[in-house]
Amino acid sequence: MEPPKLPPGNAVDLVGRGQTWAYDSGRAGGPERPALLLLHGWTSTAALNWYQGFPALTDDYRVVAMDNRGHGRGIRSRAPFRLEDCADDAAALVRTLGLGPVTAVGYSMGGPIAQLLWRRHPEAVDGLVLCATAARFSARAEMGGPLGTLGLGASMALSLLPENVRRQGMSLASRNWASNREVVEWAIKEWERNDPAALIQAGLALGRFDSTGWIGELDVPTAVVVTALDMTVSPRRQWNLARSIPGAVAFPIQGDHRACVEQARLFVPALRAACRAAQRLPAPVVEPTA
Repeated sequence: MEPPKLPPGNAVDLVGRGQTWAYDSGRAGGPERPALLLLHGWTSTAALNWYQGFPALTDDYRVVAMDNRGHGRGIRSRAPFRLEDCADDAAALVRTLGLGPVTAVGYSMGGPIAQLLWRRHPEAVDGLVLCATAARFSARAEMGGPLGTLGLGASMALSLLPENVRRQGMSLASRNWASNREVVEWAIKEWERNDPAALIQAGLALGRFDSTGWIGELDVPTAVVVTALDMTVSPRRQWNLARSIPGAVAFPIQGDHRACVEQARLFVPALRAACRAAQRLPAPVVEPTA
């Protein structure tokens, strides 16, 4: 399989924060087009998470997709990974690219980042689309025992290694994982760019995330794509998220957590409809197939 056709990608300097990587479809088609900011999931990258959805969105929107810090070509930092920092990175990208308020589209881990973007930088957000995600991922106690201690210790040890050593280790792990699976070369290369220390810390941060105390205050149009066969993020938690947000519209699909890639024929139409709902536009007309 050839690498997918992606929007132009470039390194972007976020003043005072570092350098990230963003795909940007640009202003072709008119500057009045609304902007989408796509935020990917844990251990993924912007390209891996969204390559199936890019073609369906770029006709109607200016689409920007960034690599979150520690993932892909996102910001590298010695500081512990925090979802709040990812949200602040996203706000800085919105300002740097002059996007104005955006509809933030978060998948899995991108969901908490999108929620925090609205909470910390409300001027940057005019709508939310939350996919395969939740307001709370796991009980705090589940991450507080030996697993949490092991993860933190491992991430600290990895963070002390030189960058080139971490890259070599991530490359070896990615290729070992892919050896018995049908994974194409471009996808392996994307995984190889991840920082293993940041991935562990990000998993722990997800375990601690809990927006249930404030998600009901959300005051922008919101759509929730529920992956109803999800074995990673409980569909019950996804439905609870949708019910907790005033006026939220839910778009359930019969897909698992990797529906954005493996069940794109179900996910992409739901994503398009959800983006329109987050802007209070009518759902697109879908012509029946033969």
